[in-house]
Amino acid sequence: MSLLALQRDMRDWLMREDGAAADRIGATAAPGLAVYQNNYRTQLVACLESSFQRTRAWIGEDMFLHAAVHHIDNVPPSSWTLDAYGRDFPATLARLHAADPEIAEIAGIELALEELFVAADSPAVGLDGLGGVDWDRAVLTFAPSIDLLHLNTNSFAIWSALAAQKEPPAPQYLDRPDVALLWRQGEQCRIRTIDDAELQALLKLRCGMTFGALCRDVALLLGEEAGMTLVGRWLGSWLSDHMVVAIDDRVQAAARCSSHLQL
Repeated sequence: MSLLALQRDMRDWLMREDGAAADRIGATAAPGLAVYQNNYRTQLVACLESSFQRTRAWIGEDMFLHAAVHHIDNVPPSSWTLDAYGRDFPATLARLHAADPEIAEIAGIELALEELFVAADSPAVGLDGLGGVDWDRAVLTFAPSIDLLHLNTNSFAIWSALAAQKEPPAPQYLDRPDVALLWRQGEQCRIRTIDDAELQALLKLRCGMTFGALCRDVALLLGEEAGMTLVGRWLGSWLSDHMVVAIDDRVQAAARCSSHLQL
């Protein structure tokens, strides 16, 4: 047997407990194969437990272990790092617990926060460099790692209570979905829910709308004074939370996009 064939048989045994592969490796190897497979599965369970601690606390040890074993049986590792193994676990939970959608949503929050933690750094705009900004023409660039999650249940409230080691509320569907905004501030991952007005503002700005145009849109809806107050509060929050990585005028932003396209 070649080394490549032996490696493939070992993989097939670990992932699928393939009896034919075990036979080809040899009958005397059976005790050792069992040990290797147990270590393989134990390591993957530990990986999921580490990444989804709040989910585990919510559904309990037995139910979590059942879901982890099901996931391991059906979704073998496909990356060079175990950090990536949990990416499909919320989908597994959604299939196993379709009647309890808050479970997959809590896992989705945990996954998003974990991926945010290892995202590439994006130096934020400092508050001391805003004096010369033409806010009417300004185009804001947000950190690419910023994420938005749409939640149909009160999973954010449940996750927050679990994170604070408090009694979580009973699960329930929401009349209107929550939108959770996730970002990284230095080495800290942050999350908060936002209302539809801030969501639409973020989506418009990320699509290239100038800050001045956003101000005019909000002023038309709320009146000039209330609109400027609200937009100013948003801007202050985005800057102090280190979400904004560049502020250009319209011409500079177009040149930035053009240079990225050429690359």
